[in-house]
Amino acid sequence: MTTPTGMADDGAELLPIATGARTRAALRILIRPDRGRAVLGLGVLVGATAVGLLVQPLLGRIVDIVADGRPADALTLPVVLLLVVAVVQGVTTTLGLTQVARLGETVLARLREQFIERALQLPADRLERAGAGDLTARVTGDVARVAEAVRSALPEMARSVLAIVLTLGAMALLDVRFLLAALLAVPVQALTARWYVTRALTVYADQRVANGAQQQQLLETIGGAVTVRGHRLEEQHTEKSAARSRRAVELTMRSVHLVLGFYARLHIAEYIGLAAVLVTGFFLVRDGSVSIGTATAAALYFHSLFGPVNAALVLLDDAQSAAAGLARLVGVTDLKESAVRLPPQRTTSAAAVTVDAVSHAYGPGRTVLRDVSLSLRAGEHVALVGTSGAGKSTLARLVAGVQQPTGGTVSVAEGKTAPSVVLVTQEVHVFTGTLAEDLRLARPDATDADLRTALATVHALEWAEALPEGLATVVGEGGHRLDPSRAQQLALARLVLAGPPVAVLDEATAEAGSAGARTLERSAEAALAGRTALVVAHRLTQAVAADRIVVLEAGRVVESGTHDELRTADGPYAALWHAWSGSRAAPHL
Repeated sequence: MTTPTGMADDGAELLPIATGARTRAALRILIRPDRGRAVLGLGVLVGATAVGLLVQPLLGRIVDIVADGRPADALTLPVVLLLVVAVVQGVTTTLGLTQVARLGETVLARLREQFIERALQLPADRLERAGAGDLTARVTGDVARVAEAVRSALPEMARSVLAIVLTLGAMALLDVRFLLAALLAVPVQALTARWYVTRALTVYADQRVANGAQQQQLLETIGGAVTVRGHRLEEQHTEKSAARSRRAVELTMRSVHLVLGFYARLHIAEYIGLAAVLVTGFFLVRDGSVSIGTATAAALYFHSLFGPVNAALVLLDDAQSAAAGLARLVGVTDLKESAVRLPPQRTTSAAAVTVDAVSHAYGPGRTVLRDVSLSLRAGEHVALVGTSGAGKSTLARLVAGVQQPTGGTVSVAEGKTAPSVVLVTQEVHVFTGTLAEDLRLARPDATDADLRTALATVHALEWAEALPEGLATVVGEGGHRLDPSRAQQLALARLVLAGPPVAVLDEATAEAGSAGARTLERSAEAALAGRTALVVAHRLTQAVAADRIVVLEAGRVVESGTHDELRTADGPYAALWHAWSGSRAAPHL
């Protein structure tokens, strides 16, 4: 289960956070495939810790030898055994921690994969409601904290807990009264842990939310810098950023004071326990119940607990922070299937695409589409035309399955290829890597010949082979930069490689200037050949070439027909056509 969706200070509907029970269950599922490694690592650490517990009795033996005035050569065996113990413990501890670390990294990698997979499936409108800052904070800060815990806290916690349990058992073997004396520190430590845990989880969870809100404000301010300056909103945005930063700092200081109080209580527990063990040893030695060496070993055992006990309790700090981060990650990976992007429904009808009474809203009062019905025949090219805000891009994303309608259904005919629908927008990303690797994202098994054929189809082979290293040229961030027209041709080549029966183009040639517009339109036309296509037309030349034109106005279909039919019908499309064809300065819709 996940907690109800929270609300940020600015009213954003945050992504869900998993409950503690659900987080633990998810963690068990993540570990399940590597149970053998977990058992092996734990077993080796138990052996390493058990060997290390021989140090205190050996030191106690040395004390008894000295106290009894025995010859110096009597010290040889205990000293040699101490050296053997040190070597064996070092080797086994290294092996055990290595297994635990590998387990942690494997589980972390599995969690990251699940998170990214589910995050990529989230509908665009759901991300808009949450704000980019919430998801960004989870994929950066929360993942980093969980990773830090896996790499340092998890191995140390495992070793500390084992050391505590086995050391207390060793004290009981010396004399159960030593164990009882040592346990006097436990109530203080338990109360300290409870005091800390009850406060830390809330503080760290609030801190993560505050950091997400802070990042969201920074993203909005930087991303909209031009608008902010144009409307003289610098002061307001600065104050909002400062307020969210103050909130984040306030929660950080609360966590610092919490940690200081935690350490102070731990020191009191240590004093109580050590004093009790020393006093117990004094009386037992005086009564002849144990030797000085045994009492020394007991005191050393308890002193050796300082490190593991403090480490285990101190690691609660990391554990609470990591638990809060893990709950936020699981909250996304555990989203119900209805809350993530689903592909359009499959149908066996004659139509390649059927949009039936579809409506869509991005929130209360933000209805974009109203009762839209539309069918695309197999192989038909349909152009969506309308003024800005008419709902063209929203309808395109619904057909592509990127978003789900709030009402009605979108159905796509069964095809032999996967995916059945591919969306290409004007926002094209060139991934870092070679040009060949970028192309193979659409079809990993594509040969070099397949890549060249796809590039040739969209009229991009000539410039691709002219790159410094041809298809092996590194492109993207840090590599050879592709201008917007070439990046769009690359996206169209990926469409050809993917080979979907249905393609959706959402202003996929809008990034080209006037000089490159015709080239990109030719590339798009070639990529769509033989496919059913829905094209959001930003130039009416694209609409002219379509088999059918659908005109949207205020989220409704108001006209549908060929270019010649609509141009002579004296309706909305005719008005758009006359305005566009009569002005050189209006090549865009």
